[in-house]
Amino acid sequence: MRSRYSAFAVRDAAYLLRTWAAATRPAGLRLDDDIHWTGLEILATTGGSPFHTEGTVEFRAHYELDGRPSHQQELSRFVRENGDWVYVAAL
Repeated sequence: MRSRYSAFAVRDAAYLLRTWAAATRPAGLRLDDDIHWTGLEILATTGGSPFHTEGTVEFRAHYELDGRPSHQQELSRFVRENGDWVYVAAL
């Protein structure tokens, strides 16, 4: 999750697509240039150890848009594909 947040912050759409599950990955991704990401809080996790094949991450990502602070909170599902953790969808 932290690496995906960092990719949003630096607008690395290619990385975000590579770390998205094949079954739910969009064909393309357009990132909003007006959003300035300012911080990430991990609120809770399930699974995610070397022995798990799926897990969840609840997070709050802080950003500014038009000079106003806001945040996005989400419970995200992740699974392993070819040994790598990939984002599936928000729950």
